Amino acid sequence: MIATDDLVKRYGTFTAVDGVSLDVQPGQIHGFLGPNGAGKTTTIRMIAGLLKPTSGRIVVNGHDIATDPEPAKASLGFIPDRPFIYEKLTAGEFLRFHGGLYGLHGGGIGDRVKEMLELFELGRWEHELVESFSHGMKQRLVMSAAFLHRPRAVLVDEPMVGLDPRGARLIKDVFRRMSAQGVAILMSTHTLEVAEEMCDRFSIILKGRIIASGTVAELRALAGSHDDQLTDVFLKLTGGSGLQEIDEIF
Repeated sequence: MIATDDLVKRYGTFTAVDGVSLDVQPGQIHGFLGPNGAGKTTTIRMIAGLLKPTSGRIVVNGHDIATDPEPAKASLGFIPDRPFIYEKLTAGEFLRFHGGLYGLHGGGIGDRVKEMLELFELGRWEHELVESFSHGMKQRLVMSAAFLHRPRAVLVDEPMVGLDPRGARLIKDVFRRMSAQGVAILMSTHTLEVAEEMCDRFSIILKGRIIASGTVAELRALAGSHDDQLTDVFLKLTGGSGLQEIDEIF
């Protein structure tokens, strides 16, 4: 599970995240929505332990990330919006290196690497250099690394960027499979059609604050509509914030 309580991040006089509380239960895919600059990536990086909160509390799988960071991070997978990959390694070498960071060694790591590469349809490229991969293949490799150590919670920042329709369908299927196994997934995305299709619950953030949370039906009720698509509900709840960027996506 992933939980934040009154999370705040300030940069001088600017408050990027202002009292964000989230609760992502095991087996839940939770959509984290908001326009550019709303505070999504800052929140996710704090949960991942890459940024220190100004105040507030973060708990990952029962471990407070401030007082018990190692087990918290060990049980967490992270798929950033701009991943870094060592391109002079092969896909298999990259995953073995990544696994070593989580203490995965010995004979079992080879089987797990092959399992993840096959799951993300990269098995035939295990011994190919990453620098030869397309953007979508690199994205799938990063995702395979995030699930390699069997995390119980996963953070995902814009998972569909650069994926072709087949790759996007594969990722949707993998995420559903992982959630069915009890993995808690917090997913930030601008692709609202994907969010509506995949997510169980949503939190909408605007100017650093959560302005609405709930299922699609609950968000529709808050927006005063029972038939609108999530894109229309989002625009109503945010007062049209992010309209231009959403138009560009669709």
